[in-house]
Amino acid sequence: MSKNLFQKVWDAHTVGTLDDGRTQLFIGLHLIHEVTSPQAFAMLREKRIQVAYPDRTFATVDHIVPTDTRQRPFSDPLAEAMMVALKDNTEASGVAFFDEKDANQGIVHVIGPELGLTQPGMTICCGDSHTSTHGAFGAIAFGIGTSQVRDVLATQTLALSPLKVRRVEVNGELGSGVYAKDVILHIIRVLGVNGGVGFAYEFAGTTIEAMSMEERMTVCNMSIEGGARVGYINPDDVTFEYLRGREHAPKAGDWDAACDWWRSMASGPDADYDDVVVIDAADIAPTVTWGINPGQGVGIDEAIPDGNGMPESERGTWQEAIEHMNLTPGAPIQGTPVDVCFIGSCTNSRISDLRDVAEHVKGRRVSEGVKALIVPGSWKVAKQAEEEGLVEVFEAAGFEWRQPGCSMCLAMNPDKLVGDQLCASSSNRNFKGRQGSARGRTMLMSPVMVAAAAIRGSVADAREVFGIRSDAV
Repeated sequence: MSKNLFQKVWDAHTVGTLDDGRTQLFIGLHLIHEVTSPQAFAMLREKRIQVAYPDRTFATVDHIVPTDTRQRPFSDPLAEAMMVALKDNTEASGVAFFDEKDANQGIVHVIGPELGLTQPGMTICCGDSHTSTHGAFGAIAFGIGTSQVRDVLATQTLALSPLKVRRVEVNGELGSGVYAKDVILHIIRVLGVNGGVGFAYEFAGTTIEAMSMEERMTVCNMSIEGGARVGYINPDDVTFEYLRGREHAPKAGDWDAACDWWRSMASGPDADYDDVVVIDAADIAPTVTWGINPGQGVGIDEAIPDGNGMPESERGTWQEAIEHMNLTPGAPIQGTPVDVCFIGSCTNSRISDLRDVAEHVKGRRVSEGVKALIVPGSWKVAKQAEEEGLVEVFEAAGFEWRQPGCSMCLAMNPDKLVGDQLCASSSNRNFKGRQGSARGRTMLMSPVMVAAAAIRGSVADAREVFGIRSDAV
């Protein structure tokens, strides 16, 4: 049998094998941000070590940056200290830094692809869980901890153990009102939040192949929520056309050779896998999480689980989720009142997400009493949305239009829930306390479903709210 992409990329980047069996892996691209890098740079200074390959490291700010104002110094002293540290560290080491005023600034997993830094066949790492996003391009991309950020800065390598590979095939045409976010939420629901532990997920099948690059990024982004360290999709013509002409992509004279090499890194037709799972796209509905992890989800027409027939090993988490979310077991998920609606994050803040939302909210109005935010993933996305007139649509509908950043995805900036507010969110995690309040509640769903909740004032079926036709994709 031939090798799959994970094996090919791993082999191509292997420097050596350590005595404990781990692989010393060369890292092609290192992305850093303000939260996990200061300690890493400090450790280098203590040992008087320089950054080995500064041209392979790129920095941005996203987690702590406010989205309503960029006035410095930031009101949060810790956030301001992180900004100063990243600026000082990148200047001293010669690393490119996209600060809060730079036209290339944005969420790290949005700007990497849009600048053409992310390319097929690469090894990519970042001190951030959702680095798996970049696997949509046929790269092996994974999040790392601060000590590993230090190691990559110092040596451009990491010591890692190989993973098993599970091929997750999704085949068929998605139903109306079903988006890439629904696909990955369904996969996590089927395989579990721990189902991917020890695995890399290769997403494949006709459904995945039909997706745009931005949809593929959404799927790969949440691989980590299913327990997988890596999630990737084999590169194809869709990948190449997305990269063509981007700032850091190969130029005309090298383009054809690059495409040939990228294509050669794709999994062979008879590649070997440790496991194969096949999912029918027809089984995927618009999906909403009801609990406190991304695997606790239901289709919009389903009820909140009542615990009957549930394995004993899952009952504790079910009970904890029901109590935290203050939901009634057996009740419909539809109609659950929402307080806040958030469209953004590295999962769903790209221009295609915003276009989808604008198409459906035009001429409608956010329900009274609901706070609704739309936060673009980068300045490039923001500029495009403004040029296309999307911002006017959002503001006319009652949405707040913000500046690029991670925003309400996590509680490291001023955008936070208060008390036990319930947020319909296009982000990736619904953990307790994730959005800034220990009692705050989060329901994950696609951007269009978040928009439907904002208009209705409660969790709703976007197909019904917006009259999405059966021939819509």
